Amino acid sequence: MSITEMQKEIKIGVIREGKFPYDKRTPLTPHQCKQVMAFYPNVEVIVQPSLHRCFTDKAYTDLGVQIAEDLSDCSILLGVKEVPVSELIAEKTYLFFSHTIKKQAYNKTLLRTILNQKIQLIDYETLVWEAGNRIIGFGRFAGLVGTHYALMMWGLKHHLFQLKPAHACADLKAVLAQYEAVQLPAVKIVLCGDGRVAHGAIDFLRALGIKQVSAQDFLNNTYSVPVFVQLRSEDYYAHKLGRFWDKSDFYKHPEDYISTFKPFTNVADIFINAIFWKAQIPAFYTLEEIKQPDFKIRVISDITCDIPGPLPTTIKSTTIENPYFGIHPLSAKEQPPFLSNTIDVQAVSNLPCELPIDASIEFGEQLIRHVLPELLEADQSAIIERACIAKDGQLTAHFSYLQDFVD
Repeated sequence: MSITEMQKEIKIGVIREGKFPYDKRTPLTPHQCKQVMAFYPNVEVIVQPSLHRCFTDKAYTDLGVQIAEDLSDCSILLGVKEVPVSELIAEKTYLFFSHTIKKQAYNKTLLRTILNQKIQLIDYETLVWEAGNRIIGFGRFAGLVGTHYALMMWGLKHHLFQLKPAHACADLKAVLAQYEAVQLPAVKIVLCGDGRVAHGAIDFLRALGIKQVSAQDFLNNTYSVPVFVQLRSEDYYAHKLGRFWDKSDFYKHPEDYISTFKPFTNVADIFINAIFWKAQIPAFYTLEEIKQPDFKIRVISDITCDIPGPLPTTIKSTTIENPYFGIHPLSAKEQPPFLSNTIDVQAVSNLPCELPIDASIEFGEQLIRHVLPELLEADQSAIIERACIAKDGQLTAHFSYLQDFVD
């Protein structure tokens, strides 16, 4: 049965982003709101007004989408970032990035309030297929923007070229268009990761025509053009006892593994970090190693931005307004960026915000294609059940490990 046969009218609210600094992204664009209502005649989408959203209120009303401050009649509420505790509405179904599943201390009150108010919380990050891979996210745009930063930084450090940051461009097409007037030097770029973020980085590098090479060639050859290598976890970690690589065991027992990344630090100019990281996974390199003359990396785009995390040079996160800092390799202390002897780092934690229109369009397409049918009709693939963190005032079985966190 379709939703039109099964259910009365459902109201979906697109909430205003309340977390500061304000996020410009939206889970549904004006066109997508209209598309949802056309496909599901019993669904009405209502949008909360916002002065910061990348699509104006008028862009929604021009397509017949209602703008309303009060969303209390909506049963499903869609956002992007964490909802401020004071703005939560009890006994609703919320979808947003809650940043609670790793027991993030700064969101403990948020999760407690969600339980107290009997809110059903579905976290975009926990929407996964049966095999465990993510269904929806902004990671690809983090990879795109983070890679642009890496090349921008190289140009600034060596006084070769100046490019506009992504947030100063209309869209991704405009970002890429800048490179038409740039002759990229013969840099060697090491990219670590194999998920949505890493593949966004690869998309950017390939769009610029940068050649991809094997790990062996990257380590042993010199080039007259820029090149990059993509490394997966088995390329830069190994078991302490020399056992055969087992990815599952690596993530279960990361303390049994050591970093084998050092050869790449001796030949790479730029390092793009796009990995999934969890506690106890060893660092790529040590602060002692960056002091050595053979540590060649001088530009690091830390897209993952875990602190503390796998990059000891990422001593803080940065902002879109002030994205860079330098590290003096001998003291490991922060310095102004782009000095002759610094290792320069970008660690912006909200990179997709720099291309809010492109990122929102792609995210909304994923939401409509993969999530709304399961949410509105029947959760045949159980993706909603697996992603539900809290319901009826209780943590669900999948997330019962958070009980000690909220107690």
